[in-house]
Amino acid sequence: MELILISGLSGSGKSVALHLLEDAGYYCVDNLPVSMLTVLVGMLKEEQIAKVAVAIDARSGHGIELLPEKLQKLTESGTRHNFLFLHANQETLLKRYSESRRRHPLATADQTLEEAIRAERDMLTPISDLGHRIDTSGLKANALREWVRQFIEAEPGQGLTLMFESFGFKHGLPLDADLVFDVRCLPNPHYDTELRPLTGRDQPVIDFLEGETEVRRMRDDISRFVSNWLPAYIRDNRNYLTVAIGCTGGQHRSVYIAEWLGRQFARQARVLVRHRTLAG
Repeated sequence: MELILISGLSGSGKSVALHLLEDAGYYCVDNLPVSMLTVLVGMLKEEQIAKVAVAIDARSGHGIELLPEKLQKLTESGTRHNFLFLHANQETLLKRYSESRRRHPLATADQTLEEAIRAERDMLTPISDLGHRIDTSGLKANALREWVRQFIEAEPGQGLTLMFESFGFKHGLPLDADLVFDVRCLPNPHYDTELRPLTGRDQPVIDFLEGETEVRRMRDDISRFVSNWLPAYIRDNRNYLTVAIGCTGGQHRSVYIAEWLGRQFARQARVLVRHRTLAG
């Protein structure tokens, strides 16, 4: 059985992720109590269900702290599983709830929406590092679906997946980053009117940046740092390592360097490249 567990903050996109998995042929279960996880897996194994996705979140109650123990039991029983945790910043969650007019699952008559979001974040903190995290702040549904698709295509249990993610500092730091590098000090193609509408994937921008000594030094330094410490992260039994590269707007310099790093490390690990600003 291939088992994917989805958790995260309400309003962070768990329904979008679960619907994509359902479309991909997974048997999906939403809002499962943690205490029932191993029981469900056992039943579905007997039914010879090969692909299963289970959503577990704050609606399951305070039994959420049992999840690490349940995952350990699944591992011991030989069940291959992968864990995806979705989250977003406070501003994004407040905006989504305002637009949808839905009630937060932890909201009560004497608790504001902001308080409910903070309470849920505190409740889920102990499990937030059990697997791969995706910060959905500012992401549209289509971009999230693509990122989840990449997640399920990176086979679990086959070593570390190295994620290079570009972003713009003016949009805020990505919450899912393990390492962050700031490249705002590099020459900026934005000030060239011909290059301004392009991105770091376009050849004229690539040519401009590769012609700058500082850019080549910065990308080589970042590559050397990641290469030197990658074995330590692998020894730490991580499934994912997210390296975030940030420039001012997340359009030119960070995109170019993330793409270049992705190519450099393609032979050392399974590599995914994401661009937060370009994804929208």
